[in-house]
Amino acid sequence: MHASTSAAHAKIPAMTPPILLRRLGRVDYEPTWRAMQDFTAQRTADSADEIWLLEHPPVFTLGQAGKREHVLADIGIPVVMIDRGGQVTYHGPGQVVVYLMLDLRRRGYGVKELVRRLEQAVIDLLGAHGVAAERLAGAPGVYAHGAKIAALGLRIRNGCSYHGLALNVDMDLAPYAAINPCGYEGMAVTRTRDLGIAATPEEIGEHLISCLAEVIAVR
Repeated sequence: MHASTSAAHAKIPAMTPPILLRRLGRVDYEPTWRAMQDFTAQRTADSADEIWLLEHPPVFTLGQAGKREHVLADIGIPVVMIDRGGQVTYHGPGQVVVYLMLDLRRRGYGVKELVRRLEQAVIDLLGAHGVAAERLAGAPGVYAHGAKIAALGLRIRNGCSYHGLALNVDMDLAPYAAINPCGYEGMAVTRTRDLGIAATPEEIGEHLISCLAEVIAVR
């Protein structure tokens, strides 16, 4: 992905109700988080749902349940305490991040079902590239070859979601050594490049959007 502050808008096909896709490029974490909060606070029953496709400069984020001791070392990467569920994770260039601003009441399912659907989208994407992936009980996300490849974290306000998922594609994994990923000591992490998938972050991002469109739309 290349740096951009502009947003490209496109309606994802075959979605009821329609979802507006915003491709944001590389954007700083904190203002993007604040924009998600503002969008969710201001939306009405008639507001279109939105998906934001982007990547972040290096940042650790610590969720509501997060414990600071899971940040093991100061390596010069900022730590931002935020309002999603979960513990600590890392975002950086080469990781595909998707934020989902969805009215779950309108869609007819709750947060647990949304988590399942997001995981399924990643499992479907990896399966299309010949990689078997799975869920791990008690640890939301997607795992391949015994290592975590996608992290999930959501916040629900007035029946509407924000935050979303992060898929490791072609990123530097070294910063993960400075944390206990998602609060698990010694948890291995991986990326699509190391699983033999040659697709770029841009290509993986577009494929992930297609997989999400399939699973989110189905009741």
